[in-house]
Amino acid sequence: MKKIIMLLSVLLLSQSVALASAEESNSPTEQLVSIVNSKGAEIGNAHLKQQGNKVLIHLEAKGLTPGVHGIHFHAEGKCDPPEFKSAGDHFNPHHKQHGFKNPKGFHSGDLPNIKASADGTVTAMLESETVTLLPGKPNSLVKEGGTSLIIHEKADDYVTDPSGNSGARIACGVIK
Repeated sequence: MKKIIMLLSVLLLSQSVALASAEESNSPTEQLVSIVNSKGAEIGNAHLKQQGNKVLIHLEAKGLTPGVHGIHFHAEGKCDPPEFKSAGDHFNPHHKQHGFKNPKGFHSGDLPNIKASADGTVTAMLESETVTLLPGKPNSLVKEGGTSLIIHEKADDYVTDPSGNSGARIACGVIK
Protein backbone atom coordinates (compact mmCIF):
# COMPACT_ATOMS: atom_id res chain seq x y z
CA MET A 1 0.00 0.00 0.00
CA LYS A 2 2.85 2.39 0.87
CA LYS A 3 4.45 1.71 -2.52
CA ILE A 4 1.22 2.64 -4.31
CA ILE A 5 0.90 5.88 -2.35
CA MET A 6 4.55 6.68 -3.03
CA LEU A 7 4.10 5.97 -6.76
CA LEU A 8 0.97 8.16 -6.92
CA SER A 9 2.81 10.96 -5.12
CA VAL A 10 5.68 10.81 -7.62
CA LEU A 11 3.26 10.85 -10.56
CA LEU A 12 1.34 13.84 -9.16
CA LEU A 13 4.57 15.71 -8.49
CA SER A 14 5.88 15.07 -12.02
CA GLN A 15 2.60 16.30 -13.53
CA SER A 16 2.77 19.46 -11.41
CA VAL A 17 6.33 20.12 -12.61
CA ALA A 18 5.27 19.54 -16.24
CA LEU A 19 2.34 21.95 -15.86
CA ALA A 20 4.56 24.59 -14.28
CA SER A 21 7.08 24.23 -17.13
CA ALA A 22 4.34 24.57 -19.75
CA GLU A 23 2.97 27.68 -18.04
CA GLU A 24 6.47 29.15 -17.78
CA SER A 25 7.16 28.73 -21.53
CA ASN A 26 3.97 30.66 -22.34
CA SER A 27 4.83 33.37 -19.87
CA PRO A 28 4.92 37.05 -20.89
CA THR A 29 8.59 36.98 -19.86
CA GLU A 30 9.46 34.82 -22.88
CA GLN A 31 9.05 35.53 -26.58
CA LEU A 32 9.97 33.93 -29.86
CA VAL A 33 10.71 36.67 -32.39
CA SER A 34 10.69 35.88 -36.11
CA ILE A 35 13.53 37.61 -38.02
CA VAL A 36 12.96 38.65 -41.66
CA ASN A 37 15.34 39.97 -44.30
CA SER A 38 14.91 43.01 -46.55
CA LYS A 39 12.70 40.95 -48.91
CA GLY A 40 10.38 40.00 -46.04
CA ALA A 41 11.51 36.35 -46.02
CA GLU A 42 12.00 34.66 -42.65
CA ILE A 43 15.70 33.99 -42.03
CA GLY A 44 15.68 32.99 -38.39
CA ASN A 45 14.44 33.80 -34.92
CA ALA A 46 15.42 35.16 -31.56
CA HIS A 47 14.22 33.59 -28.34
CA LEU A 48 14.03 36.27 -25.63
CA LYS A 49 13.73 35.24 -22.01
CA GLN A 50 13.64 37.26 -18.80
CA GLN A 51 15.96 35.70 -16.25
CA GLY A 52 16.32 37.69 -13.06
CA ASN A 53 17.38 41.22 -14.02
CA LYS A 54 18.60 40.15 -17.49
CA VAL A 55 17.05 39.43 -20.84
CA LEU A 56 18.74 36.49 -22.53
CA ILE A 57 18.66 36.43 -26.33
CA HIS A 58 19.29 33.22 -28.26
CA LEU A 59 19.61 34.23 -31.91
CA GLU A 60 19.71 31.89 -34.90
CA ALA A 61 19.73 33.30 -38.44
CA LYS A 62 20.92 32.45 -41.95
CA GLY A 63 21.47 34.33 -45.19
CA LEU A 64 23.71 37.03 -43.70
CA THR A 65 26.96 38.15 -45.24
CA PRO A 66 29.87 36.50 -43.44
CA GLY A 67 31.50 38.66 -40.80
CA VAL A 68 30.59 40.89 -37.88
CA HIS A 69 27.21 42.65 -37.65
CA GLY A 70 25.77 45.17 -35.23
CA ILE A 71 22.51 44.21 -33.53
CA HIS A 72 20.24 46.49 -31.52
CA PHE A 73 16.80 46.79 -30.02
CA HIS A 74 14.86 49.55 -31.77
CA ALA A 75 12.05 51.73 -30.41
CA GLU A 76 9.15 50.72 -32.69
CA GLY A 77 7.53 47.32 -33.21
CA LYS A 78 7.46 47.59 -37.01
CA CYS A 79 9.58 45.83 -39.61
CA ASP A 80 8.59 47.25 -42.99
CA PRO A 81 11.09 46.00 -45.60
CA PRO A 82 13.32 46.73 -47.34
CA GLU A 83 15.04 49.33 -45.13
CA PHE A 84 13.21 48.75 -41.79
CA LYS A 85 13.14 52.50 -41.07
CA SER A 86 9.71 51.85 -39.52
CA ALA A 87 11.57 50.33 -36.54
CA GLY A 88 12.63 53.83 -35.51
CA ASP A 89 15.79 54.72 -33.62
CA HIS A 90 17.58 52.57 -31.09
CA PHE A 91 15.56 51.79 -27.97
CA ASN A 92 16.72 54.57 -25.65
CA PRO A 93 14.22 55.31 -22.85
CA HIS A 94 16.88 56.96 -20.66
CA HIS A 95 18.10 59.33 -23.42
CA LYS A 96 21.74 58.24 -23.39
CA GLN A 97 24.22 58.39 -26.25
CA HIS A 98 25.21 55.36 -28.30
CA GLY A 99 27.98 52.89 -27.65
CA PHE A 100 29.39 50.72 -24.89
CA LYS A 101 32.61 52.80 -25.04
CA ASN A 102 30.76 56.12 -24.75
CA PRO A 103 31.70 57.86 -21.46
CA LYS A 104 28.17 59.32 -21.23
CA GLY A 105 26.57 55.89 -21.14
CA PHE A 106 24.87 53.87 -23.84
CA HIS A 107 21.42 53.14 -25.25
CA SER A 108 19.34 50.49 -23.54
CA GLY A 109 19.02 48.92 -27.00
CA ASP A 110 22.76 48.50 -27.56
CA LEU A 111 23.89 44.87 -27.79
CA PRO A 112 27.26 43.17 -28.46
CA ASN A 113 28.10 42.48 -32.11
CA ILE A 114 27.34 39.09 -33.64
CA LYS A 115 29.43 37.15 -36.17
CA ALA A 116 28.05 35.28 -39.17
CA SER A 117 30.14 32.32 -40.27
CA ALA A 118 31.44 31.75 -43.80
CA ASP A 119 28.11 30.16 -44.78
CA GLY A 120 26.14 33.21 -43.56
CA THR A 121 24.68 31.59 -40.45
CA VAL A 122 24.83 32.90 -36.94
CA THR A 123 24.01 31.31 -33.61
CA ALA A 124 24.58 33.67 -30.71
CA MET A 125 23.73 33.97 -27.04
CA LEU A 126 23.47 37.58 -25.92
CA GLU A 127 22.25 39.18 -22.72
CA SER A 128 21.17 42.63 -21.65
CA GLU A 129 20.72 44.07 -18.18
CA THR A 130 19.42 47.38 -19.58
CA VAL A 131 16.07 46.08 -20.88
CA THR A 132 13.28 43.94 -19.49
CA LEU A 133 10.34 41.93 -20.76
CA LEU A 134 8.31 42.91 -17.70
CA PRO A 135 5.48 45.20 -18.86
CA GLY A 136 5.00 48.65 -17.37
CA LYS A 137 8.68 49.45 -16.81
CA PRO A 138 10.32 52.37 -18.69
CA ASN A 139 12.94 50.00 -20.16
CA SER A 140 10.43 47.29 -21.16
CA LEU A 141 10.64 45.91 -24.68
CA VAL A 142 6.99 44.90 -24.22
CA LYS A 143 5.27 48.24 -24.60
CA GLU A 144 2.33 49.63 -26.55
CA GLY A 145 3.29 49.36 -30.21
CA GLY A 146 6.13 46.98 -29.39
CA THR A 147 9.83 47.24 -30.15
CA SER A 148 12.08 45.44 -32.62
CA LEU A 149 15.40 43.66 -32.99
CA ILE A 150 17.52 44.85 -35.93
CA ILE A 151 20.62 43.28 -37.48
CA HIS A 152 22.88 45.75 -39.33
CA GLU A 153 25.15 45.19 -42.32
CA LYS A 154 28.40 46.09 -40.50
CA ALA A 155 29.90 45.86 -37.03
CA ASP A 156 28.96 48.40 -34.37
CA ASP A 157 32.05 50.43 -33.42
CA TYR A 158 30.54 50.95 -29.90
CA VAL A 159 31.28 54.71 -30.07
CA THR A 160 29.66 56.60 -32.96
CA ASP A 161 26.37 58.24 -31.97
CA PRO A 162 23.59 57.45 -32.82
CA SER A 163 24.10 54.02 -34.44
CA GLY A 164 27.68 52.83 -34.06
CA ASN A 165 28.45 53.35 -37.75
CA SER A 166 26.92 49.90 -38.31
CA GLY A 167 25.43 50.58 -41.73
CA ALA A 168 22.11 49.58 -43.25
CA ARG A 169 19.43 47.57 -41.48
CA ILE A 170 19.42 44.12 -43.11
CA ALA A 171 17.11 42.06 -40.88
CA CYS A 172 14.32 42.79 -38.40
CA GLY A 173 12.04 41.09 -35.88
CA VAL A 174 9.04 42.54 -34.03
CA ILE A 175 8.80 42.22 -30.23
CA LYS A 176 5.25 42.61 -28.84
